[in-house]
Amino acid sequence: MPRWRWAYFLDVDGTLLELARTPDAVHVESATLDLVHGVHVITGGALALITGRSIEDIDRLFGGAPLPIAGQHGLERRDGGGVWRTDGGGAEGLEIARRRLTDVADAFDGLLMEDKGRSLALHYRAAPQLESYVLDSVRSLGDDLGDDYEIQVGKYVVELRPAGTDKGEAIRAFMNEEPFHGRTPVFIGDDVTDEHGFAVVNEMGGYAVKVGEGETIARWRLPDVGAVERWLLTISDE
Repeated sequence: MPRWRWAYFLDVDGTLLELARTPDAVHVESATLDLVHGVHVITGGALALITGRSIEDIDRLFGGAPLPIAGQHGLERRDGGGVWRTDGGGAEGLEIARRRLTDVADAFDGLLMEDKGRSLALHYRAAPQLESYVLDSVRSLGDDLGDDYEIQVGKYVVELRPAGTDKGEAIRAFMNEEPFHGRTPVFIGDDVTDEHGFAVVNEMGGYAVKVGEGETIARWRLPDVGAVERWLLTISDE
């Protein structure tokens, strides 16, 4: 099967975009926008962004025609036909968590509490020496909220979200729908949050690609964001 007949699932931060000090500080080059939307067209729409960001945030960054997106690690998803699906659980606990994580972030300079709507993220990239404090604070909150919530640790960020969804399940859902169904899945990601997606793609006989260093179950690897861009550019050459 030629590569334009594959189904492409792409993480955003650290994969398509260089990581920044804060989520709002990232910049999307026009060439990256053209590349992503171009691959979406070449593949007949079989490209989806699989991200911890909200769909609203990704639409702000990428603009143009709406892309299929799984946002907030699958808590919200817009399919290839533009239909939105949102996990509606955990609202009461998240309200408690918002107040407590805001207090945690306000206690030290360099911490940022990001409210994504259906999940919450505590960033410490600007204060890496506070890693233990951040991890302990979020884990304590998770223990108080119980099994209906789970904690996801990433690069200089810890997230709290309702349990039961992840990037792997989002990819599985897309693969059951057009235009992804029947294709070979490819998922490119850089963080521990992408390992769920790698597992599902491996299970389906697809190509899981890790960006950068670190342990992974992905069977292929690209060194950095620039290499991801160069690899995607070759699709249009076939």
